[in-house]
Amino acid sequence: INGVAALTVTGITASNKTYDRTTSATLSLGSAALVGVIGGDTVTLATGSATGSFADKTVANSKTVTVSGLAISGADSGNYPLTQPTTTANITAVTLTVSGVTANNKTYDRLTTATLSTGSAVLVGVIGGDTVTLSTAGATGSFADKTVANGKTVTVSGLSISGADSGNYTLTQP
Repeated sequence: INGVAALTVTGITASNKTYDRTTSATLSLGSAALVGVIGGDTVTLATGSATGSFADKTVANSKTVTVSGLAISGADSGNYPLTQPTTTANITAVTLTVSGVTANNKTYDRLTTATLSTGSAVLVGVIGGDTVTLSTAGATGSFADKTVANGKTVTVSGLSISGADSGNYTLTQP
C-alpha cells in the first residue's frame, strides 16, 4: 500500500499581541479541523497540547506563527502523518510614556514657547532587559495659547527613543 497524503489542519488562528520579549502566541483552536481523512476512516484531532510560537519576538504585522503539539488518534490514525499548520498574527509596539519633564513658568511675551526642564526625564514602560534610551536633545515645549493663566497645558514634542530594542516601542510625547 502506498502512503496516504499527510493530514493538514484548518481553522486555527493566532491572536495579535503587544510586544512582550517572547515568541509565545495564543491560539484559538475552537474551529480546528482535520483535512485529508479518507471517508470511513476513524481519525480524531487532539488539540489539548497545542502551542503557538511567533517566528521571532519583534514587532511586525502578519508574522508567521508555527503551531506544534497537535496530535491524531483513532483506529486509522497510524495510516496518516500529520502536518502541523502555521498561521499569522501581529505583534504590536508597546507604548512608552515619559515622566519627569516639567515646564517653567514665564512672564507674558506674546509667544507660546515654553522652556522645559528635562534633567529628570525617564521612560516609563520599557520591559526589563530591553535596551531603549530616551533622547531629550530635540525637546521643545509649547503653551496651549499665549494668554496669561495658571496651570496651562504645555505640549512637549521632539523627544525620541533609540537603542537595540527601540523598534518594539512607540513613544507618547508628554
